[in-house]
Amino acid sequence: MIELTETMEVAASPERVFAVLADWERQHEWMLLTRARVTHGDGRGAGSGITAFTGIGPVGFHDTMEITRWEPPHTVEVRHTGRVVRGTGAFRVRPGPGGGATVRWEEHLEPPFGPLGRLGLPVAGPVFTAFLRLSLRRLARLCERTGAAAR
Repeated sequence: MIELTETMEVAASPERVFAVLADWERQHEWMLLTRARVTHGDGRGAGSGITAFTGIGPVGFHDTMEITRWEPPHTVEVRHTGRVVRGTGAFRVRPGPGGGATVRWEEHLEPPFGPLGRLGLPVAGPVFTAFLRLSLRRLARLCERTGAAAR
């Protein structure tokens, strides 16, 4: 099991942060190399489906997900149901310092490719963690920029 957790302080309200991170069609603006779309439901409640493609051009993989918990503006949890990405993920948004927000991104994933995937964990884990950290920095900048423009 790969367990990844990253936390970031954002100088925007929890409501603003949740609205941006749960806008699946705009996820490419902050999540590295990823485009997402709602596949069924409205993308705003348990049972809705989402597909994300992570890659460059045609080279990459699809990550299919089902929203399992939806509690705006604080929590969205998903179950990854694809061939490559399987497990659970969550975004948790809490009030932070100075009226801002604290965002926590959690992933609990089964390594793909069986025993070969488990052998790659020492390399893959730090790479995935860097991916989460950089994506959260981009999310923070987007929320802070768009939050300032809305004021």
